[in-house]
Amino acid sequence: MTMDKQFHEILSDTRQDFSGWDFSYITRTGRMGSQLLSWSYGSMAIPLIRKAKSMLDMGTGGGEFLSLLSPFPKEAFATEGYLPNVPIARKRLEPLGVKVVQIEDDFNLPFQNRQFDLILNQHESYSPEEVRRIIADDGIFLTQQAGGLDCREINEMMGVPLNEEFAHWNLETAVMELEANGFEISTRKEEFPIQRFYDTASLIYYLQAIPWQIPDFDPEKYADPLYEIHQIIRENGYFDVSQHRFIIQSRPK
Repeated sequence: MTMDKQFHEILSDTRQDFSGWDFSYITRTGRMGSQLLSWSYGSMAIPLIRKAKSMLDMGTGGGEFLSLLSPFPKEAFATEGYLPNVPIARKRLEPLGVKVVQIEDDFNLPFQNRQFDLILNQHESYSPEEVRRIIADDGIFLTQQAGGLDCREINEMMGVPLNEEFAHWNLETAVMELEANGFEISTRKEEFPIQRFYDTASLIYYLQAIPWQIPDFDPEKYADPLYEIHQIIRENGYFDVSQHRFIIQSRPK
C-alpha cells in the first residue's frame, strides 16, 4: 500500500509519553472527543463523598480525577495496581488527605471487614465478594465501567478480536454478580456513546495508553490499517468508534 508523506511523518513523530490517567494531551486540544452520557459519575460521586465518614477509590490511576472531588472524609484511601502510577497518585492525593495503597490482587485487598461506608470505582476491575467484605453494612458502592464492546470498531479495523476475557462484561453480568454477593441495586444504566478521533496520531496515542485494546499494538506493525483510518479521517474529517459504558449504584442488602 502506497502511503503519503503526512502519514509517514505521523508514524515517525508519535508522542508516547503517558503517565497517570490523563488524556488531556488529546482531549484538551480537541483531537479526541466523546458523546455525552445521560449521567455524570462525578455528579453522583460528590454528594456521596460529602456524606461519607470513610471512603475508598479503587484504581485511582494518577489521582487526576479523584483530586477534583475534594474535600474528602477524614478516612480516605485510594488503590492503584499499576506501579508507575503510584508515586504520581501519592504526590497528588496525599496532600489532600488520601492515603494511596499499591495493590496486586483484586481478591485480597489490605483493608478491614466493613471498613468503608463509600467505595468508588471508575473503570477499574473489582471482586464483588471482596467489595462486599470491606464495605459497611449501610455503605454505598458506585462504579462506572467500560464494557466488553468498548471501541470495537478499532479492533475491527485492526483485524484483532476483542479480548475474550472481557467480551461478556456488561451491565447485566455486573448486576448479576453484585446481587449474587449480597448487594441490592438502586441505579443501573448502560449506553454506547460515540468517541471521535480527528487525527490518526491521537488514535495512536490513545492505543499506546490502553494496551488491553490491541495488546501487541505498535504503529509500524499496524501501519496498513492505520493508514486506512488515516484515509477515512482525510475524507470525513474524523473516525468514530462506539464506547461501552455502564453505571451501577448499589448497597448491601
